[in-house]
Order: sequence, then structure tokens, then C-alpha cells
Amino acid sequence: MSVPQLTLRAARNLHLAAQGLLQKPRRHPRPADVVAAISRMSLLQIDTINIVARSPYLVLFSRLGNFPSTWLDDALVRGELMEYWAHEACFLPREDFSLVRHRMLNPESMGWKYRPEWMAEHAEEIENLLAHIENNGPVRSADFEHPRKGAGGWWEWKPHKKHLEGLFTAGKVMVIERRNFQRVYDLTSRVMPHWNDDLHLIHQQDAEQTMLENSARSLGIFRPEWLADYYRLRKAPLKPLLSQWQENGIAIPVDVEGIGEMWLHREQHPLLAKAEQNTLRATHSAVLSPFDPLVWDRKRAEELFNFTYRLECYTPAEKRKYGYFVLPLLHQGVLVGRMDAKMHRKTDELEIISLYLEDDVKPGQSLINGLHTALTDFANWQGAKQIHLGNIPAVLASSWGEGWEIRPESE
Repeated sequence: MSVPQLTLRAARNLHLAAQGLLQKPRRHPRPADVVAAISRMSLLQIDTINIVARSPYLVLFSRLGNFPSTWLDDALVRGELMEYWAHEACFLPREDFSLVRHRMLNPESMGWKYRPEWMAEHAEEIENLLAHIENNGPVRSADFEHPRKGAGGWWEWKPHKKHLEGLFTAGKVMVIERRNFQRVYDLTSRVMPHWNDDLHLIHQQDAEQTMLENSARSLGIFRPEWLADYYRLRKAPLKPLLSQWQENGIAIPVDVEGIGEMWLHREQHPLLAKAEQNTLRATHSAVLSPFDPLVWDRKRAEELFNFTYRLECYTPAEKRKYGYFVLPLLHQGVLVGRMDAKMHRKTDELEIISLYLEDDVKPGQSLINGLHTALTDFANWQGAKQIHLGNIPAVLASSWGEGWEIRPESE
């Protein structure tokens, strides 16, 4: 059987299809779409920066369109989702508890996320905390803030936060909801009453093989070296696994222009004929989060999209090249640029502080219109009534001016 030959554009579009980013949704979103989108991606990274909409909501918006952010919160409360360390701190389907349980039972292997010396030093306080939760119900770290600043004792905020984070990493407590994006913790035994480690625990090797297949499915098309990063796995011997996948029809090798051998997961096989004919089309523009799975592996983004991207919010202001919280811009299957933006919630204004197009991008009317629509949708979703433009390319400024109002009919 001959190896399918694909253009780079076709490979990109297969990846976008797997991620739910190939085409704009054809219908209004429904609450069930939130969990479906996370399942499709396997996991949804959490970040708390809210200079624009927080990252997990933005990742979903890029795929679902204008949806109420409360739907994500509600899915967590209903027990359809859970939080744990996956790529980093992530939402993932509650049914995947079994995949990460072995990490909870060996927290010492989790690096900075778990401090054994802290947990040992404060063992009595931590046992008291667990008893408090058992007797009084779910808690936030803020619930234990001491009324007097600087006061000592285990009721002080900072040590208490460390206790809860350690218990979370060790799987003793789970996040059952977020209030104003603050975690609410309850005992894992109460959240998962039917779980029994002796009966249900999956061996680490088996769990990690499932994680690798989840990664392959969510990537759609991949180089083997991209797989481990998705769940932050240690490098695994992939050659025998790929041979097994090929034998079982889980993935097949393909040859991609400019990259060479890649692998295609079986869920993308229905699109292969179009991809081979180079007729698989990406149709729209979208604003992405810096923590979108499309770009969180910076090396993968460079290899597949020729897009060099670094997050600069932790870089001193004078050393930043593009800005504080820079959002990648997708247009018809190409990462065409990036923008630094801020949502001014008191004045209902989205400020585009700066917008940069890639050096090799020629901004025709399709791109100008596509980005205008994407920015309008992005602003409207966040409740903005107007967009103000700062430093943007002259070709965009000549079409867009200094900004525009968000008309009611665009809602």
C-alpha cells in the first residue's frame, strides 16, 4: 500500500480539523458542546490571567463561537469535568480520572507541584484541614484567611493554600467548582465515592499508552516526538507503539511536503481523500489563546505552521517584543499574526494595543475582512461595545481606521 502524499496545507488542515478549528460552527452552541470540545482536545489548559477573557473560556470560544462562559463552570459543578495536572493544570473529562490517578498516588514525582517536606512538616495541620472539610463541607483557600494581617497559625492564607495544593496534587481533594474562578475543594472520597484503587486503578504504563493515543487523536496528524508533550509524559519508546497502531488501524504513516513522515490518526481518515486532493479547506479567521493546544507546543507550531511564538507576560516589559498577553491570529489555516489586547470592562471597550502580521503574509481583502469579523466576534463575546485600535499595520489601519462600534446586529 502506497504512503499518502500530502501538501503542508493539507496537513495543517487535518490538524485543525482534529482540533475543531477547521471551519466556523454552523449552528449556535449548546451546553453539551463544552464537554464535547474538551473531549475532542483531550484536555483544556487553565490559566488565570484575565486581561482579556481567561484562557480556558477563550479556547472554547475559538471553537464554539459566542457561548456563555458559565457553561464551563456548570460542567465542572455537574461533575462532567475535573481538574488535574495533565499538560499543566487542566480541565479534563471526569471519566479520565483513571488516567491520572497513578500521578495522584505518586505525588513525589510531580516536581514543584508537590513539596513532600512541606506536607511532612505540617502533617498535623493538614490532617486537621481534612477533618474540617469532612465535617464542614467544601472549602476555598480564601475561607481560611486570618482576619488579622500577619497573624500566625495554620488559618493564615499562604500556608493554607499550600496545604490545599499539596492535597490536590496528592489526590486527597478535588476541585468541584470555581467561584469567581477560585477553586472549591472537597474530599476525593466524597467526589468519587464509587472509586476503589484496588479495583479500578490502571497501571501507569497502560494509562500512559491511552494518553498517547488521546494525544494522537487530538493532534489528528503528528510527528511521533510531538505526542509526549501533550500530557507532559516522559519520552516513551514510540517505534513499537506506532507499529502496533499501524497494525491495528489506529494510525497510518503519511508523507508531508517539507516535513517528511508523519502519522495520521484513524479519526481523520474520512478526510484523507480530500486532503490528498488538496481540497480540504479552512474557511475562517479566529483569535486564539496563548494556551491553545494549537500553539502550546512552541516547537510544533514552528514545524507545522512556521510560527515562532513565545509568551512574554513573564518577561520584563522593556524586553518584550510583541506585548504582555499576545494572542495568535488564525486565518484560513494559517497563523498569520498576533495581537496584544486588553478588555476594559468598565468602559466596555476592547483595546487592540498592537497587531502584527507575519513577514510572509500578504494582507489581501480576504484576510482584512476575516480578521475584522474575528475581532468583532471576539469583542462581542466579551461584551465590548467598541474596539479601539492602537499600533496596527498600515494596510489594516487604512481599512479599519481607529476602531469601530460593535453593532447590535453582530451579536
